Amino acid sequence: MRTHDRHSTRAAGLPVVMVHGLAVSHRYLMPTARALAARHPVLVPDLPGFGLSDKPRRSYDVGRHAEHLAAWLDVLGLSRVCVAGHSFGAEVVARLAVLRPDLVAGVVLASPTADPVARTRRGLFGRWALDLFVEQPWQAVVLARDIVDAKPWRVLATLGHSVHNAVERDLRRLPVPPLVLGGSLDPVAPPRWRAEVTAMTGGVSVTVPAAAHNVMTTSGRRSANAIAAYLGAMTTSGKTV
Repeated sequence: MRTHDRHSTRAAGLPVVMVHGLAVSHRYLMPTARALAARHPVLVPDLPGFGLSDKPRRSYDVGRHAEHLAAWLDVLGLSRVCVAGHSFGAEVVARLAVLRPDLVAGVVLASPTADPVARTRRGLFGRWALDLFVEQPWQAVVLARDIVDAKPWRVLATLGHSVHNAVERDLRRLPVPPLVLGGSLDPVAPPRWRAEVTAMTGGVSVTVPAAAHNVMTTSGRRSANAIAAYLGAMTTSGKTV
């Protein structure tokens, strides 16, 4: 399975692997990746079926994506990284951290799905519809291209995997306290749900004012600053290697 990624390794420090959500690819994460690349090595892969990576015949569930990322990191020889997942990607990195704690020195859960209050297809579609009213419209071209690459059937199938994934079981077993990042206007992963995630994981919460669900797209510099500060604090406290 060929895995496409964008990466920058010119900086020193702990590598950050950024993982996209269910209908998208590396493209929408690039604002945060570019802003972070001066301080940390950054890798932004496309999950199988999305972006420019190979397309398996069936959609991968959360566990299969996590296993694939673990194998990809092993091939690259990266033994300790910070995994930063956005939306459905947060579910994937949470499972990866539980399956392979030896690989994970930090965890970022950005706009994590899925809030149990709306953990149905109808509930999530309703929240995404609300998010359209608060997102910046220039993102539409990028998102449309990603959906065409992935195919609508894969997006819908992956949504089903998210609905059936009780993410809190993984959250309670994370090997390190995470950064829980999100926008103040996000209706998909609202502040109340992010507060619950922070409490159950013993993590730290950062809310970006005036940002919606795609906080890592529209607020790249502020998201990168939050990630860099989190990793700096983890290193100072001796919780990362």
